Amino acid sequence: MSIVESRESRDLRAAVAALGRRHGPGFDRDTLWSEAGKLGYLGVNLPEEYGGGGGGLAELSIVLEELGAAGCPLLLMVVSPAICGTVIARFGTEEQKRAWLPGLADGSRTMAFGITEPDAGSNSHRITTTARKAADEDGGGWILNGRKVFVSGVDITDATLIVGRTEDARTGSLKPCLFIVPRDAQGFHRSQIDMELQAVEKQFELVLDDVRLPADALVGDEDAGLLQLFAGLNPERVMTAAFALGMGRYALDQAVDYAKTRQVWQQPIGAHQAIAHPLAQAHIEIELARLMMRKAAHLYDAGDDAGAGEAANIAKYAAGEACVHAVDQAVHTLGGNGLTREYGLASLIAASRVARIAPVSREMILNYVSHQSLGLPKSY
Repeated sequence: MSIVESRESRDLRAAVAALGRRHGPGFDRDTLWSEAGKLGYLGVNLPEEYGGGGGGLAELSIVLEELGAAGCPLLLMVVSPAICGTVIARFGTEEQKRAWLPGLADGSRTMAFGITEPDAGSNSHRITTTARKAADEDGGGWILNGRKVFVSGVDITDATLIVGRTEDARTGSLKPCLFIVPRDAQGFHRSQIDMELQAVEKQFELVLDDVRLPADALVGDEDAGLLQLFAGLNPERVMTAAFALGMGRYALDQAVDYAKTRQVWQQPIGAHQAIAHPLAQAHIEIELARLMMRKAAHLYDAGDDAGAGEAANIAKYAAGEACVHAVDQAVHTLGGNGLTREYGLASLIAASRVARIAPVSREMILNYVSHQSLGLPKSY
């Protein structure tokens, strides 16, 4: 991994930044999504033979970060091309790849991701959504039952990649598996969660009530278990870091511009160290988190899932903290103006906390690092 970005990466970053500036805050999500797809940005990580750009997570994270830095992040990028696209590209059948990857790459098809459950939280080992094989006389395939919560964008996506569990015929133990559930599948019910945080992508609770799926709805190998699941979760953490870094950069840019132009006592407020130093610190934290995000993406793209797991968790933690600090300092820099609708920073106070909470909490990341990186005993 080179510390300095390649010329191709810098060119991609500049091109996406230009797209973001054309749309900016208050953007129309559908219009931006369509344009980004046509330009090849949404599928930059997907294989070329299926309409993608042939790059990796490193390139896709650049796209999301730069759109966020321009004030127009596309949260669904974390899910549709990053998680679902990656899982299908790595483990899907040839038919699944041809059915989904071209559409995910150009933005004409989208997919949500359902893993979190009311009683499982961040513990993926306690997932209770189950899938059982239907009898041949009933048409075969699978029957899913369970509940999911905090699933983004189910109302605007074509299908949801659901994490369920099947029973091992030999041991009787449950093992995680991934299923593609079409939005209009019978027995697949959704209800919108009333969120205080306002976002383009809405949050939903899902109920799967005897949802019947064909045999080819299963993605990958029934016996692959956690390998396939974590192949999606590592990109999720890297892309959440990109989302947070973009938001933090956007807030910091607003604060820096304000500090350069806002004058009190015949000089810009940015000349005062009490204003300048916290902004400099926020910039340092963002840059450090970006380095870890790039490391995580590089390891994942190189096929080092174990190394990527540690780096992706650390990147997500660092980026979430950097984002919150940058937003807080930006609001303080603007004072009362930081809470006005005109400057658009007040809404980020709540939004920035998302990177601390989702898709995994700070505390669970600290658990991961203490157990996996430091070898400390588990408390649970």
